[in-house]
Amino acid sequence: MSAAVPSSQAVKPFLAAARRPFTFTVVTVVGIRQTIPVPLPRPDQGRVSCVCTMVHVRIEIVRYDHPDAVALTALVQREYEERYGGGDATSMEVGQFAPPRGLFLVGYADGAAVAMGGWRAQVRSPEGYSDGDAEVKRMYVSPDARGRGHARRILAALEDSARSAGRERMVLETGLKQPEAISLYRSCGYTDVSKFGLYRDEPLSVCLGKAL
Repeated sequence: MSAAVPSSQAVKPFLAAARRPFTFTVVTVVGIRQTIPVPLPRPDQGRVSCVCTMVHVRIEIVRYDHPDAVALTALVQREYEERYGGGDATSMEVGQFAPPRGLFLVGYADGAAVAMGGWRAQVRSPEGYSDGDAEVKRMYVSPDARGRGHARRILAALEDSARSAGRERMVLETGLKQPEAISLYRSCGYTDVSKFGLYRDEPLSVCLGKAL
C-alpha cells in the first residue's frame, strides 16, 4: 500500500515500519509535478520512530545567460580547470539554446540552483557533427547535490525536448578525467561515436551518442 505525499504537507518525524530515514522527492519538470510513492507500514508491523525529509526538485527552462546558469557555469569551468588544467573553450551563444533549436535547463533543490544542462542543434560540419544531432552541453551538478538523480532527470528532459524538436541523435563530449560522468552516460544508453567538436583531436576526449 502506498500514498503520494502532497507538496504542501509538512514533513515531521513519524512512526513507520523502517530502520533508516526516508527522503521523499517531489519533482516538477517543466511544469509537470510528480510525486514519489511513499510506502506505508502494514498494521501488523512494529512501529519504529523514523525522521523523514522531503526534497522539492524543480527543473526550469531558462536562457543560457540566466544568472543561475551563469553561476553554475563558473563552477563547472573551475572544475574543468582542476581536472584538466583549463576551462572549456568551446564557443557557445545564448541563441543556440533557444527553442526550437535548443534548450537550457536549471535544476533547483528546495529553491537552490544545483544542476544544469542544455542541448543545441547541429548539422553536418568539418568538426564531425551530423545532420539531426542535438549536442548536450554544460551538464553539471554541484558537488554537494550529487548522487541524488539530478543529472539523470535533466538529461531525460533534454532528450525528450530534442526528440520533440525532430532531432535524431544526442551527442556529447566529456573526458577521461570525468569517470563518473562517463559512467552516468553509459548507464543512460550512450555509446562511443566518432569524435567531434573542438577537442576531437585530444587524447583525453570521449565522445558519446544515443539515437532518439
